[in-house]
Amino acid sequence: MNQPSLPSPSTRGPADHDIRNQIVAAANEHFSQYGYGKTTVSDLAKAIGFSKAYIYKFFDSKQAIGEAICSQCLAEIVAAVEQAISEDGLSATERFRRLVKALITTGVNLFFNDRKLYDIAAFSASERWPSSQVYNERIKSFVLQIVREGRELGEFERKTPLDETVDAIHLALRPFVNPLLLQYNLDYVEEAPTLTCNLILRSLMP
Repeated sequence: MNQPSLPSPSTRGPADHDIRNQIVAAANEHFSQYGYGKTTVSDLAKAIGFSKAYIYKFFDSKQAIGEAICSQCLAEIVAAVEQAISEDGLSATERFRRLVKALITTGVNLFFNDRKLYDIAAFSASERWPSSQVYNERIKSFVLQIVREGRELGEFERKTPLDETVDAIHLALRPFVNPLLLQYNLDYVEEAPTLTCNLILRSLMP
């Protein structure tokens, strides 16, 4: 199955990765101190020692810089999930449990250990940035893959339409998939994976 990839930030001009990285690093620092909404491209230009016009040679907007940061965060979660469910010989049931555990564990780790990245991801979810929407589709595609495999192996029921089943599971996982919502559900991350998995897996039984 071809997976949608997280979008690259919209860029212009020279393909100088060192300069791009310098801009992103400065943006990271400013966003963590002052918040995304209060930081302007002029602030970033002043911090780096560039003109605003020069920054626009590399990124076409402040959002494009934010997208570069957001993509780093969401790509970590996607990579963790992909690694967790890709092991050979696992049942669909075990793959699903691993998916939920990796989603929640990685999201919580980012929240506590790299909060500035996580805050940008939460902002992107609230504003429905392309990176956030593609991330949601990636997670949904993992769910589809697992449910389809479970049906083919006879582990899961086949009466409910596949798209309805996948949509329902994705919605049930939303408080822990969506970075904006996860920060309000941290009190439940110890018990939520097991309870959520058990409920969903019971509904999938043939």
